[in-house]
Amino acid sequence: MKSIRYPFGARCLATAAAAAACAAAAPAFATNGYFSHGYGIKGSGMGGVSTALAQDSFGGANNPASMVWAGPRMDVGLTWFRPERDAERSGAGIPTLNGRVDSGSTDFFIPEFGYNAMINNALSLGVSVYGNGGLNTNYPQGGFNCGAGPANMLCGSGTLGVNMSQMIIAPTAAYKINERNSIGASVLIGYQRFKGYGMQAFDNAPGFPPFTSDPGHVTNNGTDTAWGAGLRIGWQGHVSDTVALGATFATKVYMSKFDKYRGLFAEQGDFDIPMNFGLGIAITPDSRWTIAADYARIYYSQIASVGNPSAPNPPAPLGADNGPGFGWHDINVFKLGVAYAMNEQWTLRAGINIGGNPIESQDVTINILAPGVVKNHYTAGFTYAPTKADEISAAFMYAARNSVSGSSMFNNVFPAPVAGSETISMREFSLGIAWARKF
Repeated sequence: MKSIRYPFGARCLATAAAAAACAAAAPAFATNGYFSHGYGIKGSGMGGVSTALAQDSFGGANNPASMVWAGPRMDVGLTWFRPERDAERSGAGIPTLNGRVDSGSTDFFIPEFGYNAMINNALSLGVSVYGNGGLNTNYPQGGFNCGAGPANMLCGSGTLGVNMSQMIIAPTAAYKINERNSIGASVLIGYQRFKGYGMQAFDNAPGFPPFTSDPGHVTNNGTDTAWGAGLRIGWQGHVSDTVALGATFATKVYMSKFDKYRGLFAEQGDFDIPMNFGLGIAITPDSRWTIAADYARIYYSQIASVGNPSAPNPPAPLGADNGPGFGWHDINVFKLGVAYAMNEQWTLRAGINIGGNPIESQDVTINILAPGVVKNHYTAGFTYAPTKADEISAAFMYAARNSVSGSSMFNNVFPAPVAGSETISMREFSLGIAWARKF
C-alpha cells in the first residue's frame, strides 16, 4: 500500500493549535439550540447536511467515517455570524418592570480548521477544530426599576448578559472496511469559557428570596474555563453507485465544572455538552447533482444545567443537583440540501434546516439570557475551484425570527402576580468563506 505523501507532522499540528486558540476566543453558533446549523462551509450552504457526504475535513464535527473518502486536504474558514436578540416585558402591574431591550454584541467571527491525511488507501488520520455551540447576550441596564432604584431586566445592576463559548478539537481516524463502507472515530476534546453579569437578584440579594445555594458564585466573577472529553463514532456506506448512507453518534462531552459559577449552574457549576446522533442519505443521480438529507437529535434535557426546569418541583436552589436550569428539552433537526456542479470549477448549493425550539413558555424568564428559539434556517452557497488543488467556498444562512412568550417568574417573587409576561425573540444571519487545498 502507498505510504502517506504529506505526513501529519509538527507543522500541521502547529496550524491546528493556532486555529484552536483562535476559535476559543469567539462565541460560536446558536441555531439548532446552541449547536450550529452546519459544520464546514460546504455543508453549511446545504442546510447543514453532512452525515452521508465527504466534502471536507470536518468529519470530526459531522461523521468521522467520511474522512477516509475526503482524501488528503486542509480546510480553513471564517464565518461572520449575526444573531439579533431582544426581550420584552409587558402587562406588569408595577409599571417600572415593563420595557424592551435589545442585546448588543451582534457581530461575531467564528473560525474553523480541518486537516486530513491518507496514511494508506484504507486509513486516514486528521483533525477538525470547530465551535460546537455558544450563547452570548449583552443587554443594557435600560429603564427598569424593581423597587430599589435603576435595574436591568432581571432586576440586577448594570449590564445583563452571559458569554459562553465552546470549542471542540477532534482528532479523527477513519478506516475503509471494504470498497463501499467505512467506519471512523473522533476524540472530542472540549474547551469552554463562561462569564455572567448583572444577575445580582439571584445572588440572595436583599428584598429577594434566597435563590442560590452558594452566594458569591452566581454573577460578576469574570471568566471561568472548563476542559472535557467525549467520543464521536460514525459509519458511511455507499450502498450503490448513486446512494450513500451515514450514521453518527456522539457521547456526552464530560466537562470540568465552572467553579466561579457553582452557585448558578446545577450540579455545582457543571455544564456538559449533550449527547446527539444523526442519520443521513445522499443521492447522486448523475455527475452534476447531489441531493442529501439528514436527521439529528440533540439531548439537551440530559444536561442538568441546561435541561432542568427553571422552576423545579420540588423547589431547589441554584447550584444544587436538582437546581434550576434553562428548561431546554430535546430537539429534532431535519436538514435538506442540494448541490449542482455547473462545471469543473463552479458548484452551487442551497438548503433548508428545520430544528425544534428547545424553550417553552414556562421558562422564558431565565432564557432572556439564552434565547435560542430560532427554528427555520435557509441557506445558499458555492464553491469555485481556480485550480485542481484549490477551492474557495462560501455559504450564507438566514434564520427567520421566532418568539416565545410566557408569564414572568417574578410573579412568584413580588407580593402579588403583578410582573406580567415576557417575550424573547431572535433571528440570525451568517456569511462564511473558506479556502481548501487538496494534496
